[in-house]
Amino acid sequence: MAGQGLSTDEVRSIREALAAGRKPRVVFTASAGQIAGQVGQVVELTDPEVSDEFVVVRFGRDELPFSPADVAVAPRGAGRKAAEPKPEPEVEQPAGPAEPEFVLDTPRVPAPRREEPKVEQVEAKPAPRRAVKAVKAKGPAGLTVTLAYADGEWTVAAQQGSKALAKPYVVKPAEALRMVALVDVPGVQEAVEQILGAERAEAEQQADRLRAELAEIEARLAELREAR
Repeated sequence: MAGQGLSTDEVRSIREALAAGRKPRVVFTASAGQIAGQVGQVVELTDPEVSDEFVVVRFGRDELPFSPADVAVAPRGAGRKAAEPKPEPEVEQPAGPAEPEFVLDTPRVPAPRREEPKVEQVEAKPAPRRAVKAVKAKGPAGLTVTLAYADGEWTVAAQQGSKALAKPYVVKPAEALRMVALVDVPGVQEAVEQILGAERAEAEQQADRLRAELAEIEARLAELREAR
């Protein structure tokens, strides 16, 4: 009967056996489906961080990935055919002395009729299909859109996997505020509003200074005009 899957110690032992050049035998468990009870050979252990099905097993002519729960360590002698006993030679019994036969008293037995051998047609059954594990299709790389603020400017960038789709470009503060509003996170919105408030206050102070300087320049210009 198939076991309950490979333990962590058994996976470690299989990895050491593969490093030594051996291919340990395993038996498929009930979670492997219709091939449960069959015996295969482990030919490789891939990275378990990439996929749960990292135990590559050779079954017939196929090499398919399975999870540790699909296989168990095969017991000794599993997968080997037992030697068939040789038939013992028949010992012929010695024939006894022939008894005299009276021809007149023995009825004549007609010779048996020879029958033609019958040829039976055997319908060939299709070979059972081997179970093939479905290969999971690899999805597209993740997409990252970044809204950043630095040195008084708001920028937006986009990247898919390791490929940059859009380099950081400058956006207006109002556009940045609309983007953050779509996220609907109060903490983020408050941080953006504080930044915009600080920028607004600084801009108003600078405008007041410029207006004061402009007033002084206009007063100086008026004095120079009166002096003509």
